[in-house]
Formats: sequence, C-alpha cells, structure tokens
Amino acid sequence: MNGGLLVAGTTSDAGKSVVTAGICRWLVRQGVKVAPFKAQNMSLNSFVTREGAEIGRAQAMQAQACRVEPTAHMNPVLLKPGGERSSQVVLLGRPVGEMSARGYHGGRQERLLGTVLDSLAELRASHDAVICEGAGSPAEINLRRTDIVNMGIARGAGLPVLVVGDIDRGGVFASFFGTVALLAPEDQALVAGFLVNKFRGDVSLLEPGLEMLHGLTGRRTYGVLPFRHGLGIDEEDGLRVSLRGTVRESAVAPPVGEDVLRIAVCAVPLMSNFTDVDALAAEPGVVVRFVDRPEELADADLVIVPGTRGTVRALQWLRERGLADAIARRAAEQRPVLGICGGFQLLGEHIEDDVESRAGHVDGLGLLPVRVRFAREKTLTRPAGEALGERVEGYEIHHGVAEVVAGDPFLDGCRVGQTWGTHWHGSLESDGFRRAFLREVAAAAGRRFVPAPDTSFAALREEQLDRLGDLIEHHADTDALWRLIESGAPQGLPFIPPGAPA
Repeated sequence: MNGGLLVAGTTSDAGKSVVTAGICRWLVRQGVKVAPFKAQNMSLNSFVTREGAEIGRAQAMQAQACRVEPTAHMNPVLLKPGGERSSQVVLLGRPVGEMSARGYHGGRQERLLGTVLDSLAELRASHDAVICEGAGSPAEINLRRTDIVNMGIARGAGLPVLVVGDIDRGGVFASFFGTVALLAPEDQALVAGFLVNKFRGDVSLLEPGLEMLHGLTGRRTYGVLPFRHGLGIDEEDGLRVSLRGTVRESAVAPPVGEDVLRIAVCAVPLMSNFTDVDALAAEPGVVVRFVDRPEELADADLVIVPGTRGTVRALQWLRERGLADAIARRAAEQRPVLGICGGFQLLGEHIEDDVESRAGHVDGLGLLPVRVRFAREKTLTRPAGEALGERVEGYEIHHGVAEVVAGDPFLDGCRVGQTWGTHWHGSLESDGFRRAFLREVAAAAGRRFVPAPDTSFAALREEQLDRLGDLIEHHADTDALWRLIESGAPQGLPFIPPGAPA
C-alpha cells in the first residue's frame, strides 16, 4: 500500500486537524504505517522535533496519533504571524526571514511547491500512507494560483480530497456544494466526497439532504461525525478570536482536596503555545481561564503570562490594560506568578530587541533579575533537567537570550519568591513536576488543594487520540475510506459549474 489523502475543509476550524488525527489513529490500529503532512501551516502554536526543527503543534499531535516521531517533513512550511500583515517563514524547521502577506503570495509561496512536494514524496517513500491536512478552504479563488497546501498539493501529488464541513455552524450543504463548484475541472476531479463534522441529533433526519447533495454533485458523504466535547487538542491558531473568559476543559473528576485552584492566563497579543496550560486544565480541581482585565486576576491563585511572538508588544499591552501593575502587586504580595518564554522575558529588568520588534532598549516589569537580548538565531532545543525534586522535559522556541543575574535557579530561568520564569514550553506535561509545582502554588495561595496522585497527561492525550480514532471507526464508512486512500478519487466524477473563474 502506498496511499494518500488530503483532508480539506469548507472553512478554517472545520475540524481538519482532528479528522486527520482520527484517520491516522484508525489506520495505525489497522497495522498501517502512516504519517501526517501539512504543506503549509499558519500557527503560533509550534513544537520542536528531536532534530531541532520547528513544526506546527497540530502536526506533532498527528504524529503521536500515528505513533511515529515528528519530523520537519511533516510540516515543511510554517508561518508564524508577527502582526496583521507579516509572518516569520519557517522552512523545513528553520526560520528564513519575515515576509509580508503580499510578498509571500506574490511569488515566494509558489516557488515552495517543489519543496513541499519533495517532503511529501519523502514521507510516501517510507510509509504505507500519508494523510495530508489542507488549510482554510480549497475554494479560496483569490489564492489558487499560488496554492501549495490545498488543491495545489493535491494536484501535484495526485491525492484524492475529502472535504470536511462543520454542521454545527450551519450552512454545511451550501458550503459543500459551493466548495466544489468554485474549483477548476482538474481540481474537481480529485474531490471524492464529504465528511460532516459536529452533528447533533438523529442522523436519519440528515440523510435526505446527503442524498440530494449526492444527486447535485455526484459525490458521496463518507461519514457523519457526532459532536463531542473536548476534542480540539493542540489548536493551531492563536489569533482567531479574543480568548477572554474562555475556560479550558478540566477533568470531570472532583478535586482531591477541599479547594479548587484557579489559574488566570493573560491573553497577550500574538499568544503562542497556549497549549502549555492544557496539562494544568487536565488536573481535577484546577480551573484555567484566559483573561484580559486586571480585576480578573483578583481571585486567581496563579497568574500565567504565556509565550508570545511579540514580547515588547505584549509588555505594552499589559501596561495599557493595567495588568502589569496588577501582576507587580501580586509579586510584591508573594502571590504566585509564572512567566513562560516571552512571558518570562517581559518579567525581567530590561529587553534589548533589534530583531523581533526592533524597539531597542525596553524596560521590563522588573520582577525577575533577568536581562534579555534578542539574537537573530532562534533557539530550538529539547532540554531536560530537574526542578522541585522532579524530572522535567520541555522544548524551547525563542530569539530572546536571557542573562539570569540572581534569584534561585528554575528550568534554566529563575525564581524570586513566588515569581517564576522559564523559557521551557511543555514542562507542565511532566506529571511529577506539575504536581510539585501545584503544591507550591496551593501553599502560597493558602488553598487546601491537593493534586491528584495518578493524573498522567500522556495517558490522557492517548485516550483523546483514541477517541478521535473511535469517531472515524464508528461513524465513517471505513471500507470506502480505505479504498479512497489506496486507489485515489473515483473516475468520472461530474463537473459542477461554474468552476473557478478564469
């Protein structure tokens, strides 16, 4: 078997990432050696592979679904937004520069098609199947000429395409029909059919619509996936909506101790790797919410300043909103504060930035004895060590180089009183360390909170990936899906006018 499939979507956030992961987990259960692939990813949530390459978190999660080690070939192009109109371009795991959207789509993107096809060919040569994820919608007709992630890669590699639609948003039939009808004939020939995502209710009520859709397009529906809570693991986009008030889903189990622990995460601009708090939210009795007003810190037992692609911009935002003063008061009162990566940098004494913001010398919040200088070379590592008497692993993604001049050591950063800072992402996924850290926070906050002794974040992640595999296995036509992956799109699929404009 040397098969492949592109999972496209009618919109962004239609469920492409989780459907791709679900198909990967279902296939690996069948004994198939499978790999994920996304030619181009726009995300502030990224991960570092063992060889020191930066890729999207979603592809790292999908690699875990495949039970394989993630590599740069699984996400050869990563775009990390630095504002409304520019992004850092990461090629095969290494940053190659900043580029405006106009400059990227004006020629650079098109020239990368050969690179992404080479990465896909590399994966296909070493795996039985490669499940590819598209981006946005394949019917973005203004971008089709330079597309390398949807129909561009499908046509370049001869991949069949499955279009996912989020029925919970409404308008899914129009979205399916319109997506196909806005594609060129050569692209339409690769669109094999549809997959309905997030359906609530009785599927029999949907079936007449699916039959009519088949009559209108000549394309079948490969499954109807029911709505399930808590499946949005390792989201890609840190820019999509304001996260104020959003609460991460906590474990259903009640707290072990008498109290819950409340954690407030400052929703800074260009927030990156906010998945760092997922391990906290998985703890019974821990409530995690994103906030953007100082009064929302009042009842928090721990405040986290997360990573950001714009450290100086985030610092200014904290000051403008009064959050900087509120955090400083907490630190003076010995109430716990944790800064991660960019959040760690802005807690320091000052920042020299001629790379990211080009703001030069900027005073930090002065809560940690740290001086930060931004280097042009990005640090991409997978460190391991010990803190609070426990083994810890993490990963680092940053241009800022921190000089720690005092304080107690903490994960290559430092600690002063109850203010902590580190460049390490993912450290809270180490179970023993997370429990020890939460015990420190609870003691400082005066809470009778007790971490559950048996919460395993890795096991919870595996359970979640198995749930995705179950969705495909139980609610998709897996025989038809297998034929699609193995043999490609059916022959003779009808053209739906008008097609792409000339």
